[in-house]
Amino acid sequence: MMKRRGFIKQSSLATAGILTSTSAMGMLSTYKDAIIGHGDYRYKIDLNWGALNSDKFPVNDCHEMVQDSKGRILLLTNHTKNNVIVYDKSGNLIEVWGTDFPGAHGLTLNVENGEDFLYISDNQRHEVIKTTIDGKVVQIFKYPESSGKYTTKDTYVPTETTVHTNGDVYVADGYGEQYIMHYNAKGELLNVFGGKGEDDHLFQNAHGICIDTREDKTPTLLITARQQNKLKRFSMSGEFIESYDLPGAFICRPVIHKENVYLATIWSGDRSEGSGFISILDKNNKLISAPGGCEPEYSDGKLKKMYQTLKVFRHPHDVCVDEDENLYVAQWNSRKTYPIKLVRT
Repeated sequence: MMKRRGFIKQSSLATAGILTSTSAMGMLSTYKDAIIGHGDYRYKIDLNWGALNSDKFPVNDCHEMVQDSKGRILLLTNHTKNNVIVYDKSGNLIEVWGTDFPGAHGLTLNVENGEDFLYISDNQRHEVIKTTIDGKVVQIFKYPESSGKYTTKDTYVPTETTVHTNGDVYVADGYGEQYIMHYNAKGELLNVFGGKGEDDHLFQNAHGICIDTREDKTPTLLITARQQNKLKRFSMSGEFIESYDLPGAFICRPVIHKENVYLATIWSGDRSEGSGFISILDKNNKLISAPGGCEPEYSDGKLKKMYQTLKVFRHPHDVCVDEDENLYVAQWNSRKTYPIKLVRT
């Protein structure tokens, strides 16, 4: 059972406003207030957003971020002193909670009957935990032994979830055997599809998943195949439809906001260390802006290989988009720094 901490008084914010790693700050200071991105999607860099006293509120990997119905920004980290850090949009600390998620990786918010719930994919516990917005556990989706796809619990390593309007839950086993689990709201397993492989209907690193309902079209699933530099589309019952090639872009989960898809790109080029940027796709799933990366260029309908051009990011792992279309970028393995905000210009 998680131990929730109460509201953190404003006085505790006195130590906020600086990056905790001096070396990281020095590396990034060159880009303070710089404008990055392409076309209509350009952003001013805010390096100080959400920076806290790391002795009191430490982070390890900053894996994912969501915005709740109150407009608060929630950050998921795999530091068990405070797995969830809750900010206002200005980056001020509101509260922290969570000590029981050593492999906290995926964070999905779903509104059910007017109430916010979180789905936390834990890749060390090998399960998905559903909680209230303040951390009370209400349901656990355990290792899917009944699927017949796994010999041991340890081979199931869930990385992300998405929730349909009917309450069905889809879980991507992005670090395990690469299957997609389809449950109903009661937690009963309905379907399994995918698996490891290079074929269209298979995955190499099914890292992220979301439901696409843009333009009121029939819902479909967008699923990352990160090692293949592809975003793949499936029907809700698991049939492959099509894929979108993003050469040189090792993309994390797809995040849909209005007509666009936003993807943290953890590596680029030939997957060199610290080479990430942000990918923004338009309604036609064409890359139109790459903050921190080279300008997207298509030749004969094919995207040329992408690569990082500015060392603003090391390993972006997720993007949260607010109602003003500002971006909040959480990073994996990036010297334990707090998120970076990109202000839409």
